[in-house]
Amino acid sequence: MFKNKSYIGISFIILVFGIYAVPKIVDRFQNNEVVKGDRLDKVSNATTNTGSLETIGPAPKFELVNQDNVKVSNETYKGKVYVLEFFFATCPTICPKMNQSMLQIEKTFFGNPNFGLVSITIDPEHDTAAVLKEHRDLLGVKSSNWNFLTGDKAYIFDLSNKGFNLYAGENNKAKGGFEHSGLFALIDKNGNIRCRKDEFGNPILYYDGLDKKGVRDIQQDIAILLKE
Repeated sequence: MFKNKSYIGISFIILVFGIYAVPKIVDRFQNNEVVKGDRLDKVSNATTNTGSLETIGPAPKFELVNQDNVKVSNETYKGKVYVLEFFFATCPTICPKMNQSMLQIEKTFFGNPNFGLVSITIDPEHDTAAVLKEHRDLLGVKSSNWNFLTGDKAYIFDLSNKGFNLYAGENNKAKGGFEHSGLFALIDKNGNIRCRKDEFGNPILYYDGLDKKGVRDIQQDIAILLKE
């Protein structure tokens, strides 16, 4: 008897749910509002992209020497969207991963004259133009718009820490003797640092070059900036 009552109760709940929910589900199908793969992806992401990006402010100006001993500055990238990182050639920890992420970005936008990349060494005493050229060749870089830059160490540290607010420093206890951020800066055609917002609506400022999601996000946002 009790079992019969339980079944009746469960059946009643299912009936009420069906009366309430099924029409709504049908309406969503008819109005093409069913949750799709891209929406599920956005729900699971920590950042959001509504098609417009935040403008943080002008990127710091710089002038350094590239792997061919040619002066390169922020003006070299005027009218281009570009990604900028700080690294060093002998880095045994995060740099190889960052380099691979940059290579992935290069491959995605290869051949686009309005896109470029910048890798600035934080160990210029070792990373001369010749060393950076060799490092570039070993990586298999193909883009003429990807420059590896070197110069005065104090100047570069100021550019990183005070200009971009991306940490870089010497540490004898760290592997390789240096510590630095694994973040990428995204700069638009007008020389402004741009980014998307996080799940709470706050600008993320920079993109994680060590994370697949961060690399995917920056590629999506590069595409947006190239259309501006």
